[in-house]
Amino acid sequence: MKKNKNKTKVLVTGAGGFIGHHLVKFLKDKGYWVRGVDIVKPEFESTQADEFLLLDLQEKANALQACQNMDHVYALAADMGGMGFISKHHSRILHNNALINLHTVDAASKSGVSRYFYASSACIYPNYLQQKATVTPLKEKDAYPADPQDAYGWEKLVTEKLVEYYGQEHGLETRVARFHNIFGPLSKWEGGREKAPTAICRKVAYAKLTKNPEVEVWGDGQQTRSFCYIDDCLTGIYQLMMSDYDQPLNIGQDRLVTINELVEIVAEAAGIKVKKKHVKGPQGVRGRNSDNTKVKKVLGWKPQVSLEKGLQKTYRWVEKQVKQKLKKQES
Repeated sequence: MKKNKNKTKVLVTGAGGFIGHHLVKFLKDKGYWVRGVDIVKPEFESTQADEFLLLDLQEKANALQACQNMDHVYALAADMGGMGFISKHHSRILHNNALINLHTVDAASKSGVSRYFYASSACIYPNYLQQKATVTPLKEKDAYPADPQDAYGWEKLVTEKLVEYYGQEHGLETRVARFHNIFGPLSKWEGGREKAPTAICRKVAYAKLTKNPEVEVWGDGQQTRSFCYIDDCLTGIYQLMMSDYDQPLNIGQDRLVTINELVEIVAEAAGIKVKKKHVKGPQGVRGRNSDNTKVKKVLGWKPQVSLEKGLQKTYRWVEKQVKQKLKKQES
């Protein structure tokens, strides 16, 4: 396939996943030539990438192939899922993601890539700062002394340092964002790897369509989080990538809500009343919120999409998926 020599050529790893797939579309709209790489193609719609390669980046040769002739790299590839997944697969997550990131940043450096974005996570923040539901918003400097919740957080934190060292020693312009619970349409909504917003949208959709108002909630539902809509995340990624700031930045909403409140917001979007049934299940830290002081100062970025608006859009999409599944079961 011929590439337009006047266009900056970018690689998006993890382009078959939720954020990566949306990022491909975002960058295409910006006029970039985009190569997507993943072990699977996007699940819910076709990719808009100019080229999509099915490659396992745990293999060094595949990472080199992926980075060949690229100007910029957006490294989002990861073996991950929601709390139900990452709380049960620590060795797998640490092993697989470490290999992916070791090979990708090294391949980018050896291939002459000029700029490298790494998608980190709020999971890097210490347990000891997240023991209360009324948590103090987390600042970037709070990452140390380190005490991440699980293997996913440890791997993300180590890779942040890896990327920093490649920037210092190999001339690679590096950017790091710590995502705080990104959500939106076209993300996994069932199967065990889905995250809280789409999982709750699924449960509420089933409650609505089956006329059974009971919705299961893991734990007491008083655990707190902030949730950032995908469109805001994409804008943040791009502004950071185009900036000259090379230290980690939070990208997330700074509005704290309980999981019980999240259920009520989704139920309102569905136009129904629900009955919450609290059951045992992994809950992660008790509370987590993003302090956006630095990202506002450095990038002038702040979320534009309210939680209600984002959940309305996400719920409508998830309800369509549930309707289709119920129709198949009936036929």
